[in-house]
Amino acid sequence: MPLRSLDFAPEHPLFRARPIEHPAEVPFALSADAEGQIQEHPTLRCLGRTGNDLVPLSPEDFIPLPEGSEFFTLPGRSPMGWNPISLKVEQLDGDSVAAFVSPGHTQTYLAAYQKKGPAPILPLYSYTAIGWFDGRFWTTAVRVDPDLRQDVSQFHAPMIEGAVDRMKKRFPDNRLVEHLATQCAGSYQCRAAQNYFLERWELPIPSSPACNATCLGCISLQEDEDVHSAHFRLKFIPDPQEIADIALHHLEQAPYPVMSFGQGCEGEPLLVADTLAEAIRRVRAVTDRGIFNINTNGSRPDDVAKLCEAGLRSIRVSLNSAQKEWYTGYYLPRNYEFEALAESLKVVRQHGGWASINYFVFPGCTDTPAEWDALQRLIETTDLSMIQWRNFNIDPDWYFKKLRKQPDGNPFGVLELMHRVREQYPHIAYGYFNPAAETQAYYNAKRA
Repeated sequence: MPLRSLDFAPEHPLFRARPIEHPAEVPFALSADAEGQIQEHPTLRCLGRTGNDLVPLSPEDFIPLPEGSEFFTLPGRSPMGWNPISLKVEQLDGDSVAAFVSPGHTQTYLAAYQKKGPAPILPLYSYTAIGWFDGRFWTTAVRVDPDLRQDVSQFHAPMIEGAVDRMKKRFPDNRLVEHLATQCAGSYQCRAAQNYFLERWELPIPSSPACNATCLGCISLQEDEDVHSAHFRLKFIPDPQEIADIALHHLEQAPYPVMSFGQGCEGEPLLVADTLAEAIRRVRAVTDRGIFNINTNGSRPDDVAKLCEAGLRSIRVSLNSAQKEWYTGYYLPRNYEFEALAESLKVVRQHGGWASINYFVFPGCTDTPAEWDALQRLIETTDLSMIQWRNFNIDPDWYFKKLRKQPDGNPFGVLELMHRVREQYPHIAYGYFNPAAETQAYYNAKRA
C-alpha cells in the first residue's frame, strides 16, 4: 500500500496545530566519525527501518527536526544509505546517527543501520531516522499533539530555579516537593516536574516505590546489568496529606490543571491505591476543579474502581502491544494477567471517566496486520477515549532478542495506522499528553 502524505494534524481546543512542511527531496544519509562529528553523505539518501527491514523513503515521510530534539550516535553500528541511481542499499563509514524527537512527536521510521559485530545495547531511548537537506536536519516523525506543555521554548532555567526555591519554602517538610525538586526538576530536567514548580498544567505525583511488573525497558529500576535505568526510583510512600497539600495549591494556581499519579521515577501507583484514594477525597472535599489522572499498567481493576469512587476521572494504561504474547514478553507481569488492562479501562468509562492508552510505537511492530486487529478489539471492548502515540524507548534488536519474537506480517506504516484509526474510530482523540478537563469535554461533545 502506498504511504499517504504526512497530512495528519490533530484537532485540539486549546492549541493550534502547526503547518506541515516536507523537504523537496529525500534528505541525505548521515554518519558520525570517532569524535562524534556528524556529516552528510554527498549522494546516498536517508533510509528508514521498519521492524527488521531497511526501506527507501519519500520526501513526505520527513518533517523538520523539531526544536528540543537530540542527536544520538550509535556505537558499533554502520549507517546505511539508499543509492538512488543503483536503487540499492549501501553502507557508509563511521557510526550511525539517530534522532530522539522532542515530546509531542511520534516516530514513523527507525534509524537504519547494520551492526559491525558485537555492539553494546543501546540506552533506553527511541532512535528515529534522520537526514540532512537544504541546510536543515529532517526526521521521520509526525506531531500528534500541538500542546506546548513540554516544548523547549516554554522553559528557561532562571525561571525554573526561582520557582523551585519558592515552592520548597512554601512546603519545607513535604517529601514529595523535595523529590520533585531534587531528583526530577533538577537532576533529570523532567519537564512535567518543572511545570509543577512553574504552577501550570500537569502536576506529576510519584507515589509508589514498588511495582508488580518487571518491564524490560523500565527507566527507574533495571535488573539487567547491561541496561541502565534513566532515573532513581522513589524510595518512600507519600502520606495522603503530602499529596493533598501540593494538589490543592496546584489547583489554585495552574491553568488547565491535571493531577497525575504514576511517573517514570516510581513503580506502580495502584499498589498504593488506599493512600491515593484518601488524598483524592481530601482534595475533593475542598474543590472540584481539575482532573485526577492515573498513569498505570492497569493491573488491578478493583483498585481502579476504588479510586474512581474517590474522584479519579482519567486513566492512562501503558502497553507496548495490544497482543497478549507481545505484552507479556515485555512487561513480565507479576500476579496479574493481560486481560486486567481492558477491565481497568472499562471501569473508568463505566464511572463516566476518560480512558486512554499510552501506546508505545515501534515502526514495523505497531503497524502490522496482527497488531491492528488486536488494537481494534481493545478499542471496541473498552470504549476507549484516546490514544497517546508514544515512542518506544528501547534498542530494537535487543527487544526482539529478549522476546524471542519477530513481527507478524508485512507492516503497512505508522501513518497509515493513524489514518485507519481516525477513519474507523473518529471519536478517538489523538495526543501525547494527558488532556485537561476542557480538552476532554471538547472530545466528549464530539462523541455525543
